[in-house]
Amino acid sequence: METHRSMPQKTLSFFSVLSLIVGVVIGTGIFKTPSLVAANTKSMASFFLAWILGGFLSLIGALCYAELITTYPHAGGDYHYLSRAFGKRMAYFFGWARMTVIQPGSIAMLAFIFGDYVREIVPSLSSPVLAFAAVFILTFLNVQGSRQGTRAQNILTTAKVVGLLCVLAAGTILAPPLPGGEFLDPPKDTSFGLAMVFVLLTYGGWNEAAYISAELKGGRRTMLSALIWGILIITSIYLLANFAYFHGLGREALTHSDVVAADLLRRSLGDVGAKTVSLLIALSALGAINATIFTGARTNYALGQDYKPFRFLGHWRE
Repeated sequence: METHRSMPQKTLSFFSVLSLIVGVVIGTGIFKTPSLVAANTKSMASFFLAWILGGFLSLIGALCYAELITTYPHAGGDYHYLSRAFGKRMAYFFGWARMTVIQPGSIAMLAFIFGDYVREIVPSLSSPVLAFAAVFILTFLNVQGSRQGTRAQNILTTAKVVGLLCVLAAGTILAPPLPGGEFLDPPKDTSFGLAMVFVLLTYGGWNEAAYISAELKGGRRTMLSALIWGILIITSIYLLANFAYFHGLGREALTHSDVVAADLLRRSLGDVGAKTVSLLIALSALGAINATIFTGARTNYALGQDYKPFRFLGHWRE
């Protein structure tokens, strides 16, 4: 039986937090940004250095956040911290922007990516209809209670990670290796700083853990472990993915590819491989949509607790 309470309950396990962190970070970026990073680095060494550095910087940020969110656990996350530091007015502007622009915009973008890639598999389907269906179903699940949203996230993240590893393994093993270490004529217009922008964009999202800090069983130790393991898992997957891209496509093809994962699987499995990648990207987008809905609702709840016009949002259902 679902219960209504006025405040969050400590129901989330280590695995649930880990699933959310991995699910919200590994969206669709890893299928696009590697070619942009390759185009802005002069060698394979600098290419992989950028991804390692991105993981290291994310880990430092996660450790800082772990201290903050375990000292001040609150469903409002960043909204609550801004309120404590700069007052309620500044926090309100952030909460309003997050509720009306940031989260809805992210959800809409991911939903259309989901629809577009499902349509690659079944061309007769409508991308907007698929996008609407994804948002509606996942929102409905999360409205039923945090347990339903958590279960959906655990399933989607597990399927995403297992599927991604299987696809990368198939691409690495079945695709004949191509030369890819260095450019014969290294590009002149490269920028390691710009490469890092794309890398950090692909690592973005781990701070969403702040919004579930009040629901975590185990407190500081569990949150710290989930953030550290989450960043390590994400970094490992990104390094494996980029190794597979380099191995199967070569440096030149990677740099000029708009759909690196699809090109990799097309070399090893033909059209079946391309459709497999479309399914994986759709699944990855679906997991990110659910995570964004899950954490975005916490800001709305905090606004509902602080402001009477939003009081209808300030209810909790486990």
